[in-house]
Amino acid sequence: MHVGLMVPQGWKGEFDGWEPRAAWSRSIETARDAERLGFESLWVFDHFTTVPEPTDEITFESFTMLGALAGATERARIGHMVVCTGFRNPALTAKMASTLDVISGGRFELGIGAGWKEDEWVAYGYGFPDTATRLAMFADHLEVITRMLGPGHATYLGQHASVQGAINVPKGLQTPRIPIIVGGNGRRVTFRLAAQFADELNLVFLDPAAAAESMTVARQRCEEAGRDPATLRISIYAPDRLFATPGAERVDALARYAAIGMARLVAFLGDRSVELESQAAFAEDVRAAGLALVPAVAAE
Repeated sequence: MHVGLMVPQGWKGEFDGWEPRAAWSRSIETARDAERLGFESLWVFDHFTTVPEPTDEITFESFTMLGALAGATERARIGHMVVCTGFRNPALTAKMASTLDVISGGRFELGIGAGWKEDEWVAYGYGFPDTATRLAMFADHLEVITRMLGPGHATYLGQHASVQGAINVPKGLQTPRIPIIVGGNGRRVTFRLAAQFADELNLVFLDPAAAAESMTVARQRCEEAGRDPATLRISIYAPDRLFATPGAERVDALARYAAIGMARLVAFLGDRSVELESQAAFAEDVRAAGLALVPAVAAE
């Protein structure tokens, strides 16, 4: 099981009271340190204002942030946990993803979901469609994005999104395309969209037992779609409560997720995510759980 980290961004209050330049400097510092420690991947949230309530505190924008992280790191995979597809035209999302893949040297993964945080949608002028509509939008957006990342010009006419002979050059560096990660726990619709479009399904905040149940359902959705279930990786954005504090409980949780066959685990270390010591302690717990990290080779 690979292990990745959320880079501090401010969305969960970890930068409350910080000056913006100092917060940004710390984000870059923690990303570089996480790569040095050997974490497989670095991730950001796609949100505009803080949670649980919007406050006048720092929340760095995700695509801009990933462009900078791509230039500040060399080995770690980078991406979103996950893009709110409703915030952007899907053809533009594909174009930005393709550019990020080039900037990063082929390390970008497009994590994407239907979105849920109503206050952001309303405050930024997107309205807030009901769940069924947001999922229908998501399906159309995935149609557009997969065509934009595929060979040739992209054409698709849907109820909620369309493209007509759209050119997307470059399409990124990775072949056959930039990996697409569908995020969410919805077994009826989201899992089917993952089976149809995605390289990876990312589960959210499920403990190991619940995650194992969802993995079984996701494999069933692949079989229903005529897809080999082994071709859909499954990952987890783990519950914050399990990973904010070092120690035996965290080590045990890591081992249990690995034991059920999870391909990747992404953790947010809470308020301590801004501390280099916290990342180092997490690296120790990862190794204590019997998982491998791949530290960067020091320059001679």
